[in-house]
Amino acid sequence: MGTNFVQYWCGKYPDDRVIVLDALTYAGIRSNLAKLKGNFRFVHGNICDRALVDSLLATERIDTIVHFAAESHVDRSISSPAAFVQTNVIGTFTLLEAFRDHSEAARFLHVSTDEVYGSLDADDPAFTEQSPYAPNSPYSASKASSDHFVRAFSKTYDVPTLITHSSNNYGAYQFPEKLIPLMCINMLLGKPLPIYGDGLNVRDWIYVEDHCRALDAVIQRGQIGETYNIGGGNEITNIELVDILCELMNELAPDLPVRPCQKLITYVTDRPGHDRRYAIDITKIKTELNWQPIEQIETGLRKTVLWYLNYSDWWRSLAL
Repeated sequence: MGTNFVQYWCGKYPDDRVIVLDALTYAGIRSNLAKLKGNFRFVHGNICDRALVDSLLATERIDTIVHFAAESHVDRSISSPAAFVQTNVIGTFTLLEAFRDHSEAARFLHVSTDEVYGSLDADDPAFTEQSPYAPNSPYSASKASSDHFVRAFSKTYDVPTLITHSSNNYGAYQFPEKLIPLMCINMLLGKPLPIYGDGLNVRDWIYVEDHCRALDAVIQRGQIGETYNIGGGNEITNIELVDILCELMNELAPDLPVRPCQKLITYVTDRPGHDRRYAIDITKIKTELNWQPIEQIETGLRKTVLWYLNYSDWWRSLAL
């Protein structure tokens, strides 16, 4: 999300000065932003480094923080939760502390997840901004905690904050531990396509460029202190999603090791605490900020499959 947002913003607002602070952990890829020049600066560092954050806020006279930095892979949070507390909770707290002491402060946008709301049954209404928090994984618990700190700093210290909760993102540059790039790459390599449990877990998916436009709307027109849910309106089971990807790959990739790709589907033991369904109600952002998604699941997935086909050098260069 961060890569796509920075590219989006630099393209749409070339006169704005954009500073990226990134720790370049296992999923951080510096070359993603290599083509950006001019008013763009990349800083290799950690959001938990208060002195560095203070220095950047002062020297660059930063007025807006868009906070993407997070450990985000649920499977990793189950095996190694400490890193999620450090980055998602302590890191967010550090940014908030620095920002509230910064004279240029205008807006602090905290990019969060629909997973903080927990799991829905099949006939439950979609999550709204008033839905109670009920995180079920160390990842979602760490994001819920960071959300609460953002709200508390807004109420206690008048820090000008905004929070967004988005559904599952997909598109270019997504690290291959995530479902869609993992499936695409495994199809191209003829490897198994692992599906948790019965494959009937439901997610709402949003194309990453739609998410970037939504964040733009929140930055430009969002009301300070408010939360906005961002969804794609594309609820689909995991197995249905993988089947669409298989059909697209069967159509678009001429030299598949295994054809049709559906032969590679392999059901594996479900992960602990696997939420059954997520769904996002976007009424608030649609009516108040005049935003709605453009891409449907079929069009967005086609663009994504073509990207992984056209940019094989990118994913082949990763230590997978």
